[in-house]
Amino acid sequence: MSAEDNKPTRWWTLLAVSAAQLLVVLDGTIVNIALPSAQSALGMSDASRQWAITAYALAFGGLLLIGGRVSGALGHRRAFVVGLAGFAAASALGGAAANPETLFGARALQGVFAALLAPAGLSLLTLTFTEPRARGRAFGVFAAVGAAGSAVGLVAGGLLTEYASWRWCLYVNVPVALLAVLGATFVPRDRPAHAKGALDVPGALLSASGFAAVVYAFNEAEPRGWDSPRVLALLATGAVLLAAFVAVELRTPQPLLPLRILVHRARAGAFLAITLLFVAMFGFYLFMSYYTQSALGYSPVEAGLTLIVNALAALVGATFIAGKLHGRVAPVALVVPGLLAAAAGMLILTSLTPDSGNVFWLYLVPSLTLTGLGLGCVLPPTASLATAGMRGHDIGAASAAYNASQQLGAALGTALLNTVASSAAATYAASHAGATPAAASVHGYTSALVVGFAILLAAACLAWALLAVRGRWPGREPSTSEHSEETAPLP
Repeated sequence: MSAEDNKPTRWWTLLAVSAAQLLVVLDGTIVNIALPSAQSALGMSDASRQWAITAYALAFGGLLLIGGRVSGALGHRRAFVVGLAGFAAASALGGAAANPETLFGARALQGVFAALLAPAGLSLLTLTFTEPRARGRAFGVFAAVGAAGSAVGLVAGGLLTEYASWRWCLYVNVPVALLAVLGATFVPRDRPAHAKGALDVPGALLSASGFAAVVYAFNEAEPRGWDSPRVLALLATGAVLLAAFVAVELRTPQPLLPLRILVHRARAGAFLAITLLFVAMFGFYLFMSYYTQSALGYSPVEAGLTLIVNALAALVGATFIAGKLHGRVAPVALVVPGLLAAAAGMLILTSLTPDSGNVFWLYLVPSLTLTGLGLGCVLPPTASLATAGMRGHDIGAASAAYNASQQLGAALGTALLNTVASSAAATYAASHAGATPAAASVHGYTSALVVGFAILLAAACLAWALLAVRGRWPGREPSTSEHSEETAPLP
């Protein structure tokens, strides 16, 4: 380990960034559990309650690329602290909300500051840990926290709602954010990246509106269906706006997202792998929530606690496998087996029937363990690859693009696999006259998991093709002679 990575203050960076990552990921699920109680307390209508979830997703997904640019301009440490303070304030506002409009606005503000916080945190981690072994451990811990965050959110949301109040699902962010701010005071300062030109305003507007339209379309596809005119219009609008964004980025001298970040072969492989993994895994989490509660009769807290198996396996995969092997093996040797392990975990559940016995030990535990190990093995090397060799504004842009890939994958996976499950259940019920609702539901769930399994197999094939780079490992820190190759587009 180098002297630089041995400094105790460097590990404060990891603690602060991991706490911030927990906030961002946890907030995507903790409010889901509290929503029925919040709806009753604030008098929300059924039609409007979705905005407690959608407002956060739209602001976060739509503003990530802008957040990455702002992070570079302010300096990643300063942007990180601003993001934490703003997130804490927005959480407190949401917890104290006296009406639905205040809660929706607070959730949108949380998304705004999360869009600054997430790329700033990943950028700080990239700049702080450069020696391969220390970098592997750091990204392993960071990934483990991110992987466990969704399960922790479900458990914490259930416990806080049941034994305290739904408001504490938002208030709990405040002390965590303030502790992360305290840890950030030990983080070494970085210099702001000075841009040669003005902010890419057209690119900022097109990316924000395009990503927001696509994320909103995915959210609307779940209740309305993919053939809904509203969903189709949103998808078409998002596609046009994002195409215009690419055209603008190709021409502007100071692009919001330099396209060389995306066309690099290994980095493109990392983005594709993490996007497809999140498509499959968030559909898997949706299945686990529905199946354990509707078919097995678990309470929301029990369903959340079941996912702790997945979180612990992800922790092992990220810290004791990916973290230990980082810099010793090529990233493809972690990413492809990780995707295949997650695929095997989903395959186990496709054989479930309404009459299956001893479900927890024979099906859920093996499946949750394999998917968790897979998730833990994929997250650290893809996060490292996404930012390897980046300099200046490119670090923030690459970090933002990596987070945007996760958000788009999660939104698409939830909508896509829920649609598959619903359609398969309806078809099964129609074609089997004596089928019970439970049998139709289980058939729908297993059909969705077959699709998730296929997506992970496709991701493994693409990762193998794109990450098997000859000569050197793109996940390690390039030498001086390699920087020009790493940051330039491949032919």
